[in-house]
Amino acid sequence: MTTRAEKAETAEKIAALRPLYQKDLASGVERFFAPRRTTCPWCASDRLRERVRTTDLLQHKPGTFVIDRCRACGHHFQNPRLNDEGLEFYYRDCYDGLGAETAQSLLGASRSLKRHRAVARSLRPFASPERWLDVGTGHGHFPQMAGEVFPDTVFEGLDQGEGVENAVREGRIERALRGSFTELAPTLAEAYDVVTMHHYLEHTPDPRAQLRAAHTALRPGGLLHIEVPDPESAYARLLGRWWMPWFQPQHLHMTPAHNMRRALEECGFTIVATERSAAHRPVDLWAALLYLLSRLMPRGDAPWHPQPPSASARFVREAMWKVALPAVVAVYGLDLLLSPLVRRIGFSNAYRLLARRD
Repeated sequence: MTTRAEKAETAEKIAALRPLYQKDLASGVERFFAPRRTTCPWCASDRLRERVRTTDLLQHKPGTFVIDRCRACGHHFQNPRLNDEGLEFYYRDCYDGLGAETAQSLLGASRSLKRHRAVARSLRPFASPERWLDVGTGHGHFPQMAGEVFPDTVFEGLDQGEGVENAVREGRIERALRGSFTELAPTLAEAYDVVTMHHYLEHTPDPRAQLRAAHTALRPGGLLHIEVPDPESAYARLLGRWWMPWFQPQHLHMTPAHNMRRALEECGFTIVATERSAAHRPVDLWAALLYLLSRLMPRGDAPWHPQPPSASARFVREAMWKVALPAVVAVYGLDLLLSPLVRRIGFSNAYRLLARRD
């Protein structure tokens, strides 16, 4: 429960940031986008079809975002894509800054930590690594749990946000690398036995460049473990724009497993294992309901809104959340209840690939 003092402190932070955001938004959001593509970035086909048109359902920053599907290869991508300036704007205060506490609480939740530990255990038959790099590590929660499974391994984390430096201070990793993986990879050549990329590639402008960077950073025979959302999930068709893994505007590429496997082989990897069932996260219905409720309710306060909400709007929002809470809990329970079934019938919302550097 947030105290009155904490609410007042957050309101002060928002008020201080509002002039900066309003300055950024004064000329509109069009400057945050690159030119629209007419061909697929994966296979160069011009057979594109709009799959999803949505808004920022998480932070509610202004803008409309489109995901196109290539009818030739099945690749999904944001079109037009955010440019570097747009990525900075839409990531700002999501995982760091105003969003740091929420991100920490979600990513560090006991269920998430348990999942991280299970993923690390699944790799024990394949590796006894000395050095391990977790790319897109965020606040370092995966290496923290993997360290319990591999106590003799040195874990390092790479990310562009300040969370990776906090991960060192908290003892979750032994070394923080802050910056672009593709730019840092030449300085990390053949340094690691394992590289992990969990829900990272979909955030990057060029996933195949990331695979090449992983090949550079791995020693011969080293392992690359990938987990990404699956755009071919039946939940994506069922829930449409409310399917959480579309996660606009942050997810730039959604790559089907057959495309990812082929790209790995072209980069000099051999596929060791493919997993869909265990990669599923049972949150689809719950997250869709939260998105919908957030859309229907009066907005909360944020510096990208011109004015803070009125007292009556805040009252209505809090009242609606209280009324909706039983339904939110019930739907989350339904996700958990259905999980064993949906994992088997094509509804898994993610997949994993384990590949060995040749």
